[in-house]
Amino acid sequence: SSKQVDSSARPGEKYIYPIIMSTSISANNASSGGNNESTVSSEVEETMSRIRSHKGVEGVIIMNKEGSTIQSTLSEEQTLIHSALLSQLATKASSLVETIDMNDELTFLRIRSRNREIMIAPDKEFLLVVIQNPNATE
Repeated sequence: SSKQVDSSARPGEKYIYPIIMSTSISANNASSGGNNESTVSSEVEETMSRIRSHKGVEGVIIMNKEGSTIQSTLSEEQTLIHSALLSQLATKASSLVETIDMNDELTFLRIRSRNREIMIAPDKEFLLVVIQNPNATE
């Protein structure tokens, strides 16, 4: 199924954002729908492969809210560094959103520098992180 995406989207946004959001939603549905563990695991593998195939994607991490890695495509050292820092950042960002409006919640967090873009899709129990080079040509 093809998704219509705003053509004014920034580089990378029109490719990765819809995938991350649908992955977060389907992972949540799978975990609450009574599917067995191997089905969920195969869906996670398939989704990670699909995300990694996009232009500029350098890594994907799935972790719990505390920063313990469940799956990663980065080196062990890079995974540890990113997981620890990004789980803390997501917790603080979520707290900020809820402090501003108790009826609101963090649904997506994007950090962009000149050379990297980090996108975080929080869920009740997990964080999906995609790290990409927004300037990549291949």
